[in-house]
Amino acid sequence: MTVIGLYHAGSSVLHRIPAGWKLLGMLVGVIAVVAAKAPWQLGIAAVLVAGGFALAHVPVRVAWAQLWPLRWIILFVGIFQVIFSGPERAVMVCGSLLITVAIAALVTLTTRVTAMLDLCQRLLRPLRRFGVDPDRVGLVLALTIRCIPLLVDIVREVSEARKARGTGFSLRSMAGPAVVRALRAADAMGDALIARGVDD
Repeated sequence: MTVIGLYHAGSSVLHRIPAGWKLLGMLVGVIAVVAAKAPWQLGIAAVLVAGGFALAHVPVRVAWAQLWPLRWIILFVGIFQVIFSGPERAVMVCGSLLITVAIAALVTLTTRVTAMLDLCQRLLRPLRRFGVDPDRVGLVLALTIRCIPLLVDIVREVSEARKARGTGFSLRSMAGPAVVRALRAADAMGDALIARGVDD
């Protein structure tokens, strides 16, 4: 499983663009895609995004892995739109979804998490006067980003252990051990934060 947000190291032009400009470009790109009125406009957007992946030297398998998890959503939405709104509307809705996710994936694949967090802290500094602590918000975001792949690993390990025991799938056999391991990981993370003086 690939988690969106995985940085793909490189030295391309896109990798060197500051995180703020990339986030602004992502916002403009998403707005343009959502505002598209015809399939040919989405086609141009898809070509431009594909060109961005090529410019960043992101392997096809890595780029494809960002979109593959959407397959069931796209299938369901596409069938729904074809039945109730027609094929062209289905193309517009599904195409917009895929392209916007691809734009977000391109930004995260070419931007280090630390750069994103630094940008967030800079943007929040003016809010100090209102009691917002940018450093603490940055820490929360960092922990959130770290916990996503951690939870994915926990679920995968529980699933592999279940298969090794030869037991069939059930919600109880998956959810129980996964929740217990997640709570243990949270306790360990909390102890580590307290040891470093973060105890509020």
